[in-house]
Amino acid sequence: MKIAILGTRGIPNNYGGPEANAEMLSPIFLRMGHEVTVYSPDEHPYQQKEWHGVKIRHVTAKESIFGIWGNLLYDYLCIRDALASDFDVLLELGYVPCALFYPLFFSGSRRRRAKLVTNMDGLEWKRSKWNTLLQRFAELTERLGARYSDAMISDNEAIREYLLEKYHKDSRFIPYGATPVDELDAALLEPYGIKAGGYHMLISRLEPENSIETILDGYVLSAERKPFLVVGKTSTKHGQYLVKKYAERKDIRFLGGIYDYAVLSALRGLACVYFHGHSVGGTNPSLVEAMVSNAFIAAHDNPFNRSVLEANGWYFSTPQDVARIIQADNASLRSSYIAGNRSKAARIYNWDHVAREHIRLFSEVIGGQPCSSPSIAA
Repeated sequence: MKIAILGTRGIPNNYGGPEANAEMLSPIFLRMGHEVTVYSPDEHPYQQKEWHGVKIRHVTAKESIFGIWGNLLYDYLCIRDALASDFDVLLELGYVPCALFYPLFFSGSRRRRAKLVTNMDGLEWKRSKWNTLLQRFAELTERLGARYSDAMISDNEAIREYLLEKYHKDSRFIPYGATPVDELDAALLEPYGIKAGGYHMLISRLEPENSIETILDGYVLSAERKPFLVVGKTSTKHGQYLVKKYAERKDIRFLGGIYDYAVLSALRGLACVYFHGHSVGGTNPSLVEAMVSNAFIAAHDNPFNRSVLEANGWYFSTPQDVARIIQADNASLRSSYIAGNRSKAARIYNWDHVAREHIRLFSEVIGGQPCSSPSIAA
């Protein structure tokens, strides 16, 4: 079949979760015998028309000039171009803001040949980085995504339950995958002046809903002597606020964005405790990547993170919780938590398995079969 992947900032990934999803899935789809095209904005640093056999179609966005309006233009032009082509399936990775255009292209007599499958991602309208108007806009696009998609994908069981309850429509649980890390290279820590087990850390976009301030306040409260590393671009408004707030703390180190998977894996897996603060959304890719990196994980306490880690992690809600986790003697739990996470990741968060589930869903949609199913973890 001919598959188009939309809704990302292009591949190779230099941004986030949906881009990582597209980067990993598209070559597997290709190896399975399907033709794959990934849409990419015109300002993406990779300007070739093909990447490892995957077709790249660059579309005007000019986000550096037009900001969010460039993003709207990009999504509109992507959908329009994809529907003018002969794709069988359009995989939309996220519904904001692309679903705004769903009624224009996917309703009534406008219905086209290609089937629309939307990965509903997280609860975008709850993200605190957006003002009330943008939150309401995101909630509108969520509703449009649920209404006009031929099938929906939930990357987390809690998201699936939420969509079923709110819109009375089932979705297919297909999570993100992660590449297993069998060996962690301690030499990759040397440029950062740290040693295995001698630091705590987090990797995240520096946004309010990712609990970074809660984690760092807890670290300060703990009086821990080991440094705390923060990996993520500091150019966001919240990032600049955090850098300023902790400017006097030399033990809190803002490293900026790091995108080398081997380096990230070593940082996660060799940390004393890896903190995952995402509080909104489904399965965050960085959490799954931490699981396969032998990381000892403490996660924000919410249904999404609990559905992923289950009993194989610490949970926190307040700075006091973070301080207690840092101060605790965790050695007796470390090996069992890590083993439990790696076992679950091998069963569920396996890229080949994830790709096969996508193709199975696409085939059902094209064949007109029901798109709901039990969890693939069953």
